[in-house]
Amino acid sequence: MTEQQHRHKSGFETRAIHAGYEPDPTTGAVIPPIFATSTYKQDGVGGLRGGYEYSRSGNPTRTALEGALAAVEEGERAFAFASGLAAEDTLVRSLLKPGDHVVIPNDAYGGTFRLIDKVEQPWGIEHSPAPVDDVERIAAAIRPGQTKLVWLETPTNPLLNVGDITALAALAHDAGALLVVDNTFASPYLQQPLTLGADIVVHSTTKYVGGHSDVVGGALIVRDLEIAERIGFHQNAIGGIAGPFDAWLTLRGLKTLAVRMDRHCDNAERVVDFLTSHPAVGDVIYPGLETHPGHEVARRQMRRFGGMVSFRLRDGEQKALSVCERTEVFTLGESLGGVESLIEHPGRMTHASVAGTDLEVPADLVRLSVGIESADDLIADLERALG
Repeated sequence: MTEQQHRHKSGFETRAIHAGYEPDPTTGAVIPPIFATSTYKQDGVGGLRGGYEYSRSGNPTRTALEGALAAVEEGERAFAFASGLAAEDTLVRSLLKPGDHVVIPNDAYGGTFRLIDKVEQPWGIEHSPAPVDDVERIAAAIRPGQTKLVWLETPTNPLLNVGDITALAALAHDAGALLVVDNTFASPYLQQPLTLGADIVVHSTTKYVGGHSDVVGGALIVRDLEIAERIGFHQNAIGGIAGPFDAWLTLRGLKTLAVRMDRHCDNAERVVDFLTSHPAVGDVIYPGLETHPGHEVARRQMRRFGGMVSFRLRDGEQKALSVCERTEVFTLGESLGGVESLIEHPGRMTHASVAGTDLEVPADLVRLSVGIESADDLIADLERALG
């Protein structure tokens, strides 16, 4: 199959497995090799083989990953980075200049907030928080002529609020801004923001794309080639690229994303059913619940509702901490999206950096990354921990 066939005719699973790489013409190897090289022999000065001269600028293993990511997100170009935050920083420096303004979620991932507030703001980038599920408040936060990016997470981390990608894309474009969507929680399998009007997709590929908690990485995917040129220049100039082994691990994870996400969703739905009936639980936050305020939007723009579940404890913070410490199948740890189930206390762990700001999360909140173990074992573990 050609790359065009992968992107526009084949199903998601086929693209995830085959796009970005053709079997090696010499050996027939069906999996891309790990090109552990820093430099490449030139056939005369400037005579590059396949355009490769130095692995910061390009590496065949990274090229394969970037081709696959572009295909599954239905974009034109993708760029792989050493982490999600390296991708975000490169994006900001590619498209913004001092004095520009960004609208960010008022419950954004703590690392994104820290990057924009503590790193980009001293550089001259201004920002305003707004709830992703309120188009009018996002519109009010936009500063005409100054706002260059509207930054969206959907679902958000960790409160799982849902933003209407199509509506916000139209809003951003009317204001002369671009819509950036952090698609980490949904994954490319459950949601393709570029097809809904977004301009740029961000991923921490550490999470569902890699899927096995064994690699750190990030990605940007775009549909506009002029934006792609700017990001490509800055990716090379800044240098926060994915190494060949990291790219290979991430690509291996991407090949099984669809089947893993189906199991993540199955298990999450079982866990949600259990939590909603438990007397110690005050509020269960999951876009798949009809009571979730963003349920209808999520149903319209997502294939399913994902593997992330948050809930609040009736007895407050100490109970939340106790539950986090008492699970055995759920591992107490940061990150998410791996095959194993994780539990964490956002207020003291992933979102400690936003304490005391408008982005502070409730102290009684627990976040679950529901893995692909036996659902019965996960529920029994939570039942013991809730006690």
